Amino acid sequence: MNMVYLVKAVPRLIGLLLAATLAGQPMQAGVPEVRWDSRSLIIDGRRVVPVMGEVHYSRIPAEEWESEVRKMKEGGVTMVANYVFWNHVEEQEGVFDWSGQRDLRRFLEICKAEGLPVILRIGPFCHGEVRCGGIPDWVFTKGCKTRDTNRQFMSYVDKLYRQIYSQIIGMQWKDGGPVIAVQFDNEQRNGNYLMALKKLALSIGFDLPFYTRTGWPELTRPVPFGEMIPLFGDYADGFWDRSTKETAGNYYKAFNFKAFRSSTAIATEQLGEQKERLSKGDELYPYFTCELGGGMIPSYHRRVYVYPEDAYAMAVVKLGSGSNLLGYYMYHGGTNPDGKLTHLNECQASPATNHNDLPVKSYEYYAPLGEFGQRWPHYYMLRKLHLFMHDFGETLAPMDAAFPCPQDIKKGDDSHLRLSYRSLGDSGFVFVNNYERLQNLTAKKGVQFSVLGQKFPRKPITIPAGTSCIFPVNIAGMRYATAQLIARRDGKIYLEQIKGVPTEICVDGKTLRNVKPRGTEKPVYGNIYLLDSDDAGRLFLPLRGVDDLAVGVTLAKVREAGAPRQIKMGAMKVAEQPSDADFDAAAVYTIDLPEPRYRAGRLLQIDYRGDVARLYADGKLVADNFYNGRPFLMGLWRLPADCRRLELRILPLQKDMPVYFPREADVAEPGEEVIKVSVVNRL
Repeated sequence: MNMVYLVKAVPRLIGLLLAATLAGQPMQAGVPEVRWDSRSLIIDGRRVVPVMGEVHYSRIPAEEWESEVRKMKEGGVTMVANYVFWNHVEEQEGVFDWSGQRDLRRFLEICKAEGLPVILRIGPFCHGEVRCGGIPDWVFTKGCKTRDTNRQFMSYVDKLYRQIYSQIIGMQWKDGGPVIAVQFDNEQRNGNYLMALKKLALSIGFDLPFYTRTGWPELTRPVPFGEMIPLFGDYADGFWDRSTKETAGNYYKAFNFKAFRSSTAIATEQLGEQKERLSKGDELYPYFTCELGGGMIPSYHRRVYVYPEDAYAMAVVKLGSGSNLLGYYMYHGGTNPDGKLTHLNECQASPATNHNDLPVKSYEYYAPLGEFGQRWPHYYMLRKLHLFMHDFGETLAPMDAAFPCPQDIKKGDDSHLRLSYRSLGDSGFVFVNNYERLQNLTAKKGVQFSVLGQKFPRKPITIPAGTSCIFPVNIAGMRYATAQLIARRDGKIYLEQIKGVPTEICVDGKTLRNVKPRGTEKPVYGNIYLLDSDDAGRLFLPLRGVDDLAVGVTLAKVREAGAPRQIKMGAMKVAEQPSDADFDAAAVYTIDLPEPRYRAGRLLQIDYRGDVARLYADGKLVADNFYNGRPFLMGLWRLPADCRRLELRILPLQKDMPVYFPREADVAEPGEEVIKVSVVNRL
C-alpha cells in the first residue's frame, strides 16, 4: 500500500505580534533598521533567515582570524556568535588583557570588513567548556555567591562589562558596526538576575537592536516579554552525559520534527532532568537556535564521535519544525590559549563548572570548520542548506509548520517517514528526514505527498535510508520538484538531485521525469539547473588547488610506557583525566619536522591507539587528544619556526576503562601503538 502524506495549509497564528525596534540614540545614516516579530528578524524591511556560526576568537591565533572568518562566510554563515570568556581576559584580578588573540576589537573589525553581524555572548558565566565556565578562579576566593545579584559579585561584573564595552565603542550596530546583539549569562533560570545584567549593560552604554538568552532551562522567575529573545538548541550526542553507553539520553529527539522548540538533553549534568516545557510566552518570540550541534568535542569519560549526517539532519529538522535562525555550536573549532596561572580547560578539579574533563589544549569540536580551519565534510553539506536559507529566506520565514506524523517518535522507531510541511497560501516546502544517529533507519517505499493541492510525484518513490531533504511546492515557478532548492541567482534556479530519489519537476504544465544532473553549464529546462550533491555543496565556490607535495617526517620511539596509572572517579563521579605528572610514565616518541617552508597549510596527522596523547614543542604542551578513533592533528604552521623536533607522549589504553568509546575506536585490546605519522594538506 502506498504511503500518501496529506496535509492542509495551516492558517497563520493570530496573536501577539510584538515588533521590537531600535531604542536609544539614533542610528547613523545608512545603517539598516533591525526589527523582530513572532516570525523572524526583519532587516531593512525584509525578513531574513540567518545562519549563525559560533567561533571563539580567543581560541584561534589572531593572524588566522581574517582567513577563518572568510571561510565561515564562504560556508554560508551570515552572522557570527562569540563568547567573551572572562578568565581569558582577567585571569588575574584587575589585570585585563585584550592583546594578541584576546583582542576583541580587532576581531570585530574583521567581521565588519566581511559584512557579518556579531552576537556577543558576554557572560559573566559562559560555560563553553572553559575552566569555571569562564568565571576567573579569583572570584571564588571572595566569599560571594556567583551568578547572583548580590552587590559584591555585580561589582565584578560591572568592571567586566565596562571593559567589554571599551572594546566595542563605535562597533555597535547603531554606529555602523557589526555588534547586533548580546546574550546575558548562559543556561540561567533566574530572570531577575538576567534583567539585572541587562540593566547594568544598558547603564554602561550597550545599545543594541535586540538582546538574547538561552531558552533553556525553564525560567523559575520570568523575564518581561520583549526584553530578551530566547534561543534554543539541540545536539546529536553530548560529552556531558553521565552514561558510558552508546546513544545514551534522549538526543534522538533532535531527529524528530516537533513543535517543541527546546531540548531536554543539553547540560543535563548541571541542570538535571528537564521537562518539555517552555517558559511562559516563549512561543510568541521567533523560533531561533544558538546551539544546534555542528559537532561534538570528546570528554575524557565520553569520547563522542559525530558524523556529518548528524549535523545536516538536525538542521533540516530544525528548519522543518519552524526555526528561522540556525545557530551552530560550534561552527569552528579552536585551541585553548595558555593560561597564566592554570590550564583553561573545563575539568573536575576546579572550583566550579567542574562536571567534565576536557582536553587541556584542543577544542576540536568536529564542527564544519575544524580546530585548524580544515573543512570537514559537513562544511559542504550544510553550505547548500545555507544558500537556500539566504536566497529563499524571505519566502520561508512567514511559513507555518505542520506535523503530519507523530511528534513523539521513540528512539529507533522505523515505522514512520519523518516529515513536516511549512506553508503560506498555496506555496510551501516538504521537509523529509529518514536519518537518526546510530539507528540505521530503513528505506521507505511507496511514498507520495499530497500537499497544497499537489499530489506528487506521479508514481510512488522510495526515500533511501539516511536521506534528509527539502522539496518545493509552488515555489520559483515550479508546481513541485523531487529535488532540493539550493539557490536563485541571476535569474537561474539551482536544484540538488537527492541521491537515490528520481528527480521529477513539474513546471510550465509539463512533468519532467527522471531528470539527470547537468551541472552549472547547461540547464535541464529553461532557467533550471540540476546538480549532484558534491556540486551543490560547492556551488559558487572558487576552485582551490591542492599542493600534493610529499613531505616526510621521521618517527622514533625513545621510551616505553611505564606502569598504567590508576583511573579514579573524579569529583563529579566520572572517570578523571590524567594529570600533567601522569605523562612522566607515558610512552615517548620523537617526531622530526619538515623545514618551516613546507609547513604552511599542512597538518601533522598521528594515527594511534591509546588513552590520551600529548605533543610538546621544546618542552611546552602545544596539543593533546583524547583517543576516539580519529587521527590526532596539529597545524604545523603554528609551531615556532626554529622548532625541528616534537615530543609525542601517549598513555596506553587499559582494560575495562570506565569510559565510553565509540565503535570507531579500536579498544579490543589494551596497550598503545602508533600506527603512522604523516603530513597532510589542510583542506
